Amino acid sequence: MALNEHEQKIATARHMREHLLRDRYRPGYHFAIPEDIGMPGDPNGAFWANGRYHLMYLYNRRDVKVWGGNGFSWGHISSSDLVHWRHHPDALVPGGDHGGCFSGGAFVDDDGTAYLTYWRLQTSENIPDGSGIGIARSRDPHFDEWEKLRIPTLDGTQSGILEKHDGAGNPLVLCNADPSNIWKKDGFYYLQAGNLPVLRKLENSEDGSKRWKGDWVDLFRSRDLVNWEYVHRFYARNPTNRWTDESEDDMCPSFLPLPSSPSGGVPSGKYLQLFISHNKGCQYYVGTYDEGRDLFLPETHGRMTWVDNTFFAPEALIDDKGRQIMWAWLLDNVPSEPEQQILAGWSGVYCLPRTLWLGEDGILRMAPVPELSVLRYNPRVFDDVILDPDSEKALEVANGESAEINFSIESLTATHAGLKVRTSPHDEETTLLSCDFERNKLVFDSTRSGNAGRKVKEEAPFECRRGERIDLRVFIDRAVVEIFAGDRQAIARRVYPVRDDSTGVRLFCSGGEVAFTRIRTWEMMPSNAW
Repeated sequence: MALNEHEQKIATARHMREHLLRDRYRPGYHFAIPEDIGMPGDPNGAFWANGRYHLMYLYNRRDVKVWGGNGFSWGHISSSDLVHWRHHPDALVPGGDHGGCFSGGAFVDDDGTAYLTYWRLQTSENIPDGSGIGIARSRDPHFDEWEKLRIPTLDGTQSGILEKHDGAGNPLVLCNADPSNIWKKDGFYYLQAGNLPVLRKLENSEDGSKRWKGDWVDLFRSRDLVNWEYVHRFYARNPTNRWTDESEDDMCPSFLPLPSSPSGGVPSGKYLQLFISHNKGCQYYVGTYDEGRDLFLPETHGRMTWVDNTFFAPEALIDDKGRQIMWAWLLDNVPSEPEQQILAGWSGVYCLPRTLWLGEDGILRMAPVPELSVLRYNPRVFDDVILDPDSEKALEVANGESAEINFSIESLTATHAGLKVRTSPHDEETTLLSCDFERNKLVFDSTRSGNAGRKVKEEAPFECRRGERIDLRVFIDRAVVEIFAGDRQAIARRVYPVRDDSTGVRLFCSGGEVAFTRIRTWEMMPSNAW
């Protein structure tokens, strides 16, 4: 008997859920965009309010038909524990003269009203070529309903660009894309805007001066969140320090105070500017906020991806404990072809939530949030191991596809040592995670991780001296692997083993002896609904 329309919807939802549960690459406890196309899949609009963490995710809703074919919308999830998430109605969808909804940030005002800033894209041929920055707000306690404010004066003259004149009549070409989170100071609201559209417009201009190259952002302020004025550049790239190069931009910016410990507490007095360059991925500056001059003064720089741009589009918040917590989109969706993503029914994965703080040496520290330990079960403890040169030892973990593995490593004479994960019995497929003691590198080698994805060897700067005990934490979640090294460095990537037996975990070393101590493993309970 044929199903009626209501029964057909129920059956379709069930079949979709079962389809996703069978997907061997869909993670169990890393947040995955629940359906449709997470390309782009930026995390956006993160904030803490009323006892819950809120996070938005950019995705392309194919049931929203707009001019140009892109139904870019903001999905919305919330959690009380950073592990288990409830889905809300989409916070932002295209429609009317407000345009489509691209990346941005969030802010909670003193009265509890939450605001989202977003890059407003055009949605019809009747809207001029310009697009600008939009703002939406929500006053209900669960933030289920969002109201887009009338178009603010940050309305673009071209996509991502605002052209004005200064007081002397000189032309200004200003950023008008990827607004940051809002912050409040001395009765003004502030936000910064990403610079890639301006760079593209002026890269071949006659005045191709250093002013229009590299990463920098424009700063705006307002007293009412509707009428905005340009202040000046918030920071400028310093070409003498060689932290970044002229090919890089600053988009998806986030600007928040850095706490002095992983648990939050007293602010350090320094600020963190998170951002991406599209060609080299996520990076950051730690520096001082000169409030008198409304300038950010970078003092140190670091990256969160080194060989490509897989670690992408950061988003962060400050919670009630004073912690700064961030997410990033792991850009390596697979299969990368859009038609195959449609067949899969989903794409888009985030790294585990990381807490960020400032070390006593002034260097950024990072670690997975401690709330993740609630997912641990089937614990196993292994005896200490000293490996002979160029040898390895299997670890009988409970589940080689979903695990947390903690251990300490000390090079006695070894040049290279670490862990093989998602490994087949004879290394036909394997992912290598290791410390390079000669070159002071944390290494993630996915060159033999499977037939798909970005098969590269990523190396992050990490001082690992012989004789020093280094604490490592590894998270395996089907097609996602992350390694954290001593709260000082981390690499997260996606890998795509094809073989069913690529579930092994092995300690290994080369060039000499190494000691592995305090080896503990847990199976990790999936927290995604499916």
